[in-house]
Amino acid sequence: MDIQKILRGKQEQFETYIADLPRMESGTLRDAMAYSYLAQGKRLRPSLFLLAAETFGADSQDLLPFAAGIEMIHTYSLIHDDLPAMDNDDYRRGKPTCHKIFGDGMAVLAGDGLLTEAFQMMISIRDIVEPARLLGALEMAASHSGIQGMVYGQSLDIEGEGKPLTLEELKTIHYYKTGALLSFSMASGALLAGAKEDEVKAMDFYGRKFGLAFQITDDILDATGSFETLGKPIGSDQKSHKTTYVTLLGIEGARSEARKAMKEAKVSISKISRDLAVFHSLGKYVIERDR
Repeated sequence: MDIQKILRGKQEQFETYIADLPRMESGTLRDAMAYSYLAQGKRLRPSLFLLAAETFGADSQDLLPFAAGIEMIHTYSLIHDDLPAMDNDDYRRGKPTCHKIFGDGMAVLAGDGLLTEAFQMMISIRDIVEPARLLGALEMAASHSGIQGMVYGQSLDIEGEGKPLTLEELKTIHYYKTGALLSFSMASGALLAGAKEDEVKAMDFYGRKFGLAFQITDDILDATGSFETLGKPIGSDQKSHKTTYVTLLGIEGARSEARKAMKEAKVSISKISRDLAVFHSLGKYVIERDR
């Protein structure tokens, strides 16, 4: 199975959809939002959402507005993460970061705008899916992206800067910071498609482990990659004196930990009686990706 081809297909489906969305009125705030949101990235979260929805029987085309909301949440988190008060990064997706173009204050507002617009997009499918399932997915969006999920992970990350962290402490940070939104993407896709409760829970757990493997590979790429490939500066973790999987385990030890996480992810979905070949194949993509 060519997992990269499958992901590219979903990325293209998503890019076509957002390119056709009505453009917002011009204005500095809206320009700042569009600048970051329309900058082409991997679109991994909406792609995984669409794949999960299809796996559990939905027409992914119907759910594209919800996928757009997921990417809005992710983009808002990147804008805020890049700010001088956070990681202070100058480039993202091969372009100057939002605050470098529009200023710190407008970048904060662009992130705020994307976060709130995300819920507007997600709720727009209310005539397509069962109300109870949509409500459950919206509740999941709030919990996984907020103080029980991604935002909490970011707070732990800030508190951990400049401090020696244990492996378990580092895993806890990324369980929330990276894993929460990835698990939300997959679990909500399953939920909206009509999956059973145990299947949704299994996809949620899978996403957390997938997120861990993804973050470990990010740490490896931060130590070994290039700006040309990644579209952002490398070595930023070292500059901010962050503990990473590479500083704790070395390159090969980190790769081993990523493989372990993906093995646990696969076990978590092994009892689902669906064709989950695409999710079983994601491990190779996560560990071997170069961007």
